[in-house]
Amino acid sequence: MTKRIVILGGGTGGTLTANRLHRHFRHHGSQHQPVEITVVDQDDHHVYQPGLLFVPFGLAKHSEIVRPRHEQLHKDIEFVQDAIDRVEIHADTVFLEGGRELPYDVLVVATGTTLAFDETEGLTGPGWNEKVFTFYDLAGATALETALANFTGGKLVINVVDMPIKCPIAPLEFCFLADWYFTDRGIRDKVEITFATPLDGAFTKPVASAALASLLEEKDIHLVTEFNTGEVDGTEGKLVGYDGREVPFDLAVVIPLHSGAEYVGRSEGLGDDLNFVPTDKRTLQATAKGNIFSLGDATNVPTSKAGSVTHFEGEVLVENIIRFLDHEELDSTYDGHANCFIETGFGKALLIDFNYDTEPLPGHFPAAVGMPLLKESRMNHLGKLMFQWVYWHALLQGRDIPGIGADMPKRGKNRPESTTTKEGASA
Repeated sequence: MTKRIVILGGGTGGTLTANRLHRHFRHHGSQHQPVEITVVDQDDHHVYQPGLLFVPFGLAKHSEIVRPRHEQLHKDIEFVQDAIDRVEIHADTVFLEGGRELPYDVLVVATGTTLAFDETEGLTGPGWNEKVFTFYDLAGATALETALANFTGGKLVINVVDMPIKCPIAPLEFCFLADWYFTDRGIRDKVEITFATPLDGAFTKPVASAALASLLEEKDIHLVTEFNTGEVDGTEGKLVGYDGREVPFDLAVVIPLHSGAEYVGRSEGLGDDLNFVPTDKRTLQATAKGNIFSLGDATNVPTSKAGSVTHFEGEVLVENIIRFLDHEELDSTYDGHANCFIETGFGKALLIDFNYDTEPLPGHFPAAVGMPLLKESRMNHLGKLMFQWVYWHALLQGRDIPGIGADMPKRGKNRPESTTTKEGASA
């Protein structure tokens, strides 16, 4: 009897999961053969999301970071372009807005996050896409490119409304790239750059936070901490915090509140109050029902919502879907591994590597000899640029990357006792 695997979301997580599953069942077979894999997404535009950071600075173009979703999937995988109405978990069925019903034996939720613009008063009001922007979607990043090109001086504020967000390091990268961009234009002395964050430091992890705060200070970027944005006043040009503090701006780059996909809220028992899917952080099995799994930004797993995390999760998730179909005990070894390049401008970047239990540490990756951790280098910058090729040609295709697996490598890190973090702390 054919087993049906339905994957909701044709982004990073959904695509690599589908291709990995296809490769396994094609080459290794299963007692549950044959298997049908279906991927559902509301559009056919796969965006390389790390590239959005570069668009405002003219360092990436639309054609370089957007490709058809269906072309990233093996030809034997069915791609359905339609919006999702709801999932009825007790009936093991996905209902699409176009009227089609997709029964499943295994469901994978990989629909990422939604930018909740309306949750912040005034964000999309007067001044929106005139002096208030975001770079977290393609339209916003493209509009911001024009705004930055026309900006000749004044107060530039980068603001994170609340956590969690996709790639929590990206707002800091924007600050560093802005410093480089305006220096190259010869007007850096006319631009005051401020980073306003709800966190109590530059980042969530102490060692990395101290290193990044030092870098902000070195680049004369002001850091405003514990700032919880209650209103964006585009008319007066100011952010207003819930505590009454105000941060004035001439140009604001705002990263809005994130939530899970709307259909999750319409699917009884599937999601939490923010429409994220409660998920076992070790097995990636959803708590809603045993035949539902989730990965990437769609989950409430306490690690960064970043592409590298989705990649590492995908290895464990696919293994556990195979085990589930074979009625075997699930693999509970996923350690929350995250790995991120941090662009710091002027052709350099930092690299951080961490998991649930260990925060980003200095040293080298992936072993004692390798790319430097928590240290600016040209090598790290080139690594980030090269990753775009790896993304399209290896990661999405479900191929293993030599020397880089789901488990965080322990070799090469300087590990003083004081730098281990309480399990479950998120980035």
